[in-house]
Amino acid sequence: MSSHKYAVIGIGQFGKAIARALSNKGYEVLAIDSDTEIIDSIGDDVAYAVTLDATDRKALMSQNIEEFDAVVVAIGSDFEQRLLCTSILLDLDIKRIITRANGEAQRIILEKMGIKEILSPEEEVGILVAERMLNPSIVSYLQLPDDHRIAEIYSPVNCIHKTFGEIDLRDKYKLSLITVKKEIKSKKDGKEITEHHIAGVPDSKQVLEPSDRLVIFGHNRDIDRFLEINA
Repeated sequence: MSSHKYAVIGIGQFGKAIARALSNKGYEVLAIDSDTEIIDSIGDDVAYAVTLDATDRKALMSQNIEEFDAVVVAIGSDFEQRLLCTSILLDLDIKRIITRANGEAQRIILEKMGIKEILSPEEEVGILVAERMLNPSIVSYLQLPDDHRIAEIYSPVNCIHKTFGEIDLRDKYKLSLITVKKEIKSKKDGKEITEHHIAGVPDSKQVLEPSDRLVIFGHNRDIDRFLEINA
């Protein structure tokens, strides 16, 4: 288990998802919220769950908050509380502060305060939903600088049953194939479930199956072109 320690302040839907994901990866997580019922609901999922007012400097210091590798301020609707909590963390010289912003105005204020890592969950989800509406072939993607991205895509129709050598992603489309995710069926609690798991790095002789998913890297326009040609 990693020795890294993370604190998540504000255990709404967003904060709870972050806390659980970090805990599932083996990290030591402290969940903080002012609502006792909310803290009770996550107590079994993280190392520590504490009810306290995160705008109270002494209360935060009582948890040795300055010893954590990073603190996520995920407080939802009350921006004033989020600002005050973030300001206290800055005063305490927390190594790494990640704060939620709802909208561009809040982002600007946080940037002016010196916060370098800002999360905008609603905006990011909205962009992903819009992208999937416009291009249903994309399962998910990670946007990178300079208009490049890593995208997970469904098998394009015109590429199915072809080898990766025949598809020739690099020379024909200027794309790099990172990996292939294969469909695996299993049973859980008596029900059949379907998951996709990474199958390593494919060679040029491997055939693309209809249920496969490709993870590719390239320029946005080259990915769009590849999907358009082979849809």
